[in-house]
Amino acid sequence: MANRAIHTPDGFRDLYGESCMAKRELMDRVREVFGRYAYENIETPTVEFFDVFSSDIGTTPSRELYKFFDRDGNTLVLRPDFTPSVARAAAMHFPDERFPARLSYEGSTFVNSAELQGRLKEQTQMGIELLGDASPEADAEVIAMTAEILLAAGISRFQVSVGEVDFFKALADASGLSGEEIGSLRALISSKNFFGVEELLGGFAVESRLKEAFVRLPNLFGGPEVLDEAAAFAAAPREKAALERLFAISRILEARGLSRYVSYDFGMLSKFNYYTGIIFSAYTYGTGEPVAKGGRYDNLLGHFGKEEPAVGFGVYIDQLMSALSRQGLRKGKEAEL
Repeated sequence: MANRAIHTPDGFRDLYGESCMAKRELMDRVREVFGRYAYENIETPTVEFFDVFSSDIGTTPSRELYKFFDRDGNTLVLRPDFTPSVARAAAMHFPDERFPARLSYEGSTFVNSAELQGRLKEQTQMGIELLGDASPEADAEVIAMTAEILLAAGISRFQVSVGEVDFFKALADASGLSGEEIGSLRALISSKNFFGVEELLGGFAVESRLKEAFVRLPNLFGGPEVLDEAAAFAAAPREKAALERLFAISRILEARGLSRYVSYDFGMLSKFNYYTGIIFSAYTYGTGEPVAKGGRYDNLLGHFGKEEPAVGFGVYIDQLMSALSRQGLRKGKEAEL
């Protein structure tokens, strides 16, 4: 029997030598972008109370958390996601005059998922949260920062795919479907299964306009032109407001010269229920997983007693390192805007 004392558990690893140095250099580049936008460092504990990541908040499923107990019998977890932790800390420590607040973080996250076989269960994440700003300009800022981080890392071939969960939620709320039925519909749309969407809706008395919209959502992705296509399904004020926000974001990113890196995907629906507006994922060659993810979560701070809008993103440093390696990019080389 092998001596487990000299091995790491599945999903965990040692990092040393050139790989460790390259990772630190990459993290320095990310910090430089954070600093350029005047984000202030914040540290939250690796261990939080279970309630910070409870199902009421809509974060990582309980079965995927590393859970244990303290001496008083409280259930604790290893942090699976930074956003609820930062939201809790800001709600606890920041007076109203501190908002809007620009906060940056870095550290390890831990997710014990069977779906991650062969992948890291401890990942290094760096990210930012922009708290107290509900504007489209704030959304555009975090998307622009994501693009600039990838460019600073040396990657020039990537896409930041942007969705809008409130557009879907507005359509879903108008459909009259139950929560369970909407959950099934969400899963089918996320997996681009428009045949499944048609079959599911065939058994319900849903308005024809809404049925057509749901069937089209999985294939409604591409450049800014898809925003015009989506306008055909935006009849109610809430739907129109969500779409107009995307138009505003698109105009800002075009003015910044970043529109070629951004696409729009109305079939993108996050498994994290705390998102309320835009969501986005950044993809590049050399890894099948996103190298960054983010979105707007205007109700999350309210769970901790501080009603403030918020938007942010996280960069998955290990995924980004893997992409850089597989693309054969020279260390230290930067792409240009």
